[in-house]
Amino acid sequence: MRIGVLGTGNMADALATHWVRAGHEVAVGGRDEHGAQRLAARVGGGARHGSLRTAAGFGDLVLGALPYGAGEDVVRELRATLDGKVLLDCSNPVGSGFRLLTDGGPSAAQRLAAAAPGAHVVKAFNLCHEAVWRMDPPAFDGRPLAVPVCGDDEAALGLVRELVRDAGCEPVAGGGLGRAGLLEATAALFIGLWVGEGADAQAIAPPLAYAAGPGS
Repeated sequence: MRIGVLGTGNMADALATHWVRAGHEVAVGGRDEHGAQRLAARVGGGARHGSLRTAAGFGDLVLGALPYGAGEDVVRELRATLDGKVLLDCSNPVGSGFRLLTDGGPSAAQRLAAAAPGAHVVKAFNLCHEAVWRMDPPAFDGRPLAVPVCGDDEAALGLVRELVRDAGCEPVAGGGLGRAGLLEATAALFIGLWVGEGADAQAIAPPLAYAAGPGS
């Protein structure tokens, strides 16, 4: 698969490294092309580098690894280049006090879809710190990490599920793009529990056998 990466931060680094190892072709793009060059060299595997537009044009699938708000502006600038492509959003619109910045409006993923209506937007990879995505593989107590995936286009979902598996994780159907806001709200809740309270967010959910009540 040809993957364009928009951004040169930690999430771009962690995910692109997995995908290069899995044999995908990657092009990293950034406003600072020197930063894109450094990241491409770090992930290896012959990864290319260039501008944001270059990376968007290269990929059949394009990862938007950009901060909330900035990503929407970049995608709007690249909307023609992104037509027909899969746009993977891993952003979290979480602000101070672990507040959800979308404030009851469209999710970050839906805003990207509105900014580039010809792209097939999928939400995934937003529920964990980048250090988790750097694990090879991300597995805990012998179980691979489950990654919820939200989107409306089945072919696009299929490509993202492949990339989830290439990162050593298991994809979980999260529903259509209209449910991406639930993933973003979950991230806000979990970050608040982890960082604000020092609580184990995983402990708030019962095992699957008990999820619908005893004896179900």
